[in-house]
Amino acid sequence: MLRAGIVGLPNVGKSTLFNAIVTNAKAEAANFPFCTIEPNVGVVAVPDERLEVLARISNSKRIVPARIEFVDIAGLVKGASKGEGLGNQFLSHIRQVDAIVHVVRCFDDEDIIHVSGSVDPVRDMEIINLELALADLSQVERRLEKQRKQAKKQKEAAEEVAVLEKILPSLNEGKPVRLLPLTAEEKALLKPLGLLTAKPVIYAANVSEEDLAAGNEWVNQVRQQAEKENAKTVVISAQVEAELADLPPQEREEYLASLGVKEGGLKSLIKATYQLLGLRTYLTTGENETRAWTIVAGMTAPQAAGVIHSDFERGFIRAETISYEDLVRAGSMAAAREMGLVRSEGRDYVVQEGDVMLFRFNV
Repeated sequence: MLRAGIVGLPNVGKSTLFNAIVTNAKAEAANFPFCTIEPNVGVVAVPDERLEVLARISNSKRIVPARIEFVDIAGLVKGASKGEGLGNQFLSHIRQVDAIVHVVRCFDDEDIIHVSGSVDPVRDMEIINLELALADLSQVERRLEKQRKQAKKQKEAAEEVAVLEKILPSLNEGKPVRLLPLTAEEKALLKPLGLLTAKPVIYAANVSEEDLAAGNEWVNQVRQQAEKENAKTVVISAQVEAELADLPPQEREEYLASLGVKEGGLKSLIKATYQLLGLRTYLTTGENETRAWTIVAGMTAPQAAGVIHSDFERGFIRAETISYEDLVRAGSMAAAREMGLVRSEGRDYVVQEGDVMLFRFNV
């Protein structure tokens, strides 16, 4: 399951956002630092309107959406890499996630204390990024010391030393590893370290209700900084998300429309995360269930089948495939077959977004 860690300075809206988007989340949101000590974890369904449509076509008994796990990590502060504010404990939680959602405060509210005394998103971003880089630097230096001793005897250790020495200068300058032009082999050597600055980042600019549609100057600053890092920016309002959580679907749409936006922060975050990580969704549907499956872009049909069960990949014969749009247009799988819209795809077929698939395999 995809894991995204929500990080940021204290009092930027992390726990409020987490509470709003995660069903039955229990994180305490309060106007003081470190109200979240242990990381709160919640699993949410990935919104996908296609599932309801396919379930009606197939008369499915149940719908199973794809899921994403959000981890609410306590607020980091300057000096976290040296243990300030329980920093070492919090940083270890970040190593376990696939992507980082970095919440940046882009709203002014005199009732909510800013840990640095004023709203300055670029400064806040730099504080967190520097602490992550310093934590990585410390880890890399320790690893280098160990692997250099092994390099004379082991080829793999020598290869790891080479890539560690390559990234060391950037970390010394406080720059993230993800910006370095590393080969696939070099990335594979670094992966076991779980480097914080190697993880893809989405900046979530947290604004007031009034600024959700158009943003503000602080949001522009976040976007400019994110572009320098080849990172994505999503404009959210934890305040709005909290209000949406208590509304029925129809009223949610009306409320969002009144604010001049089409979707809430959860959809925006998930879309951005999928894009950032190069993920795709394919679908299966039948009388028992209609389900969404998450795969990495470029996966072949057997690999996609293996996401369901390894036996599907080992015994793969073919994949009966139709695009979601074609199936909806046909109205049923039987009609789609009569119209010649269902294709028989083999081992080399690269699965596309929205493919509806039925796998044939030998046990």
